[in-house]
Amino acid sequence: MGVNMPIIETLGPQARYAMPAPQARRAPSRFPILPMPVLEWNPDVERETAHLYERIKNVVPSVEWPFFAPYVSAINRLKKERNAVILAHNYQTPEIFHCVADVVGDSLQLAREAAKVKADVIVQCGVHFMAETAKILNPDKVVLIPDMKAGCSLAESITGEDVRLLRERFPGVPVVTYVNTSAEVKAESDICCTSGNAVQVVESLGVDKVIFLPDQYLASYVASQSKVKIIAWKGSCEVHERFTGDELRRLRESDPSVQIIAHPECPPDVIAASDYTGSTSGMISYVREHQPKRVVLVTECSMADNVSAELPNVEFVRPCNLCPHMKRITLPKILDSLVYMQEEVWVDPAIAAKARRAVERMVNLKS
Repeated sequence: MGVNMPIIETLGPQARYAMPAPQARRAPSRFPILPMPVLEWNPDVERETAHLYERIKNVVPSVEWPFFAPYVSAINRLKKERNAVILAHNYQTPEIFHCVADVVGDSLQLAREAAKVKADVIVQCGVHFMAETAKILNPDKVVLIPDMKAGCSLAESITGEDVRLLRERFPGVPVVTYVNTSAEVKAESDICCTSGNAVQVVESLGVDKVIFLPDQYLASYVASQSKVKIIAWKGSCEVHERFTGDELRRLRESDPSVQIIAHPECPPDVIAASDYTGSTSGMISYVREHQPKRVVLVTECSMADNVSAELPNVEFVRPCNLCPHMKRITLPKILDSLVYMQEEVWVDPAIAAKARRAVERMVNLKS
């Protein structure tokens, strides 16, 4: 652990905002609606997708593949026709993550790859703030999200107006904002961060105090790893905040050999009960490197499935929580997105220009 400096102050609402879902939009007319492909399980589809099922056969029962395979086949054909690329977060289900995604990773990896995309169309298989980030970095590309209601409790916990009020209260203190926020919040920030680089970003500013938004538990983790003093916000992830230290201690009592790996969005007692804390990519790297016999990934459920598909020799104990927003993204909705070119993510150009500076400052930060 680090210096374990305390949080100076934690501000913000006790309850989350009930933010309305963004309005649905259709992509420009240069992308005509295409005929809906025939979705049929037949010998051709079976042969075409057999190599993809090999990737997930350890986590997806064979009885389910005849349903998934026609969608996988159709989506992969339509990607070529649309000159589209699919970005998928580590929390997407295996049939999306391993079978139709072109780029996978955590928020930082997806942001970096979004900045390099050459395709005309980006389909973001994640939540809305991720699609906004892709649009901010690619203002001239069409960015689609298969379900506009795929939100995030962290993004909904704070607004741009909140950030402006914080700046008034703490003049001159730089604002570090987690990427799990809306474009308008990013636009009011000095620099963005992810769970994978939060400590590095905070320390890169060369100051003794920062405003860190909006995850109170990630802020606590950063404060434990750095001498920089933190002013935090009362936001939290509805997936990670439900884990408890007691739950993990009971797991360890039942099997002292189990490795417990936690995400820094978890409460401090969870992190204290864990063997390793890191971003989703950090957690995956840890399992790949150490390949423990039994491991607990204290994060969203689907990530354990995605890693298990790659490392069948590792047993994953699953006291996990589902993200209801991530699970809004499905193969049928991805197919609809490519057929009908919906739902387009749009960011006001003035807001996007300001937000782009904060995101690019993070993306370009030297490792």
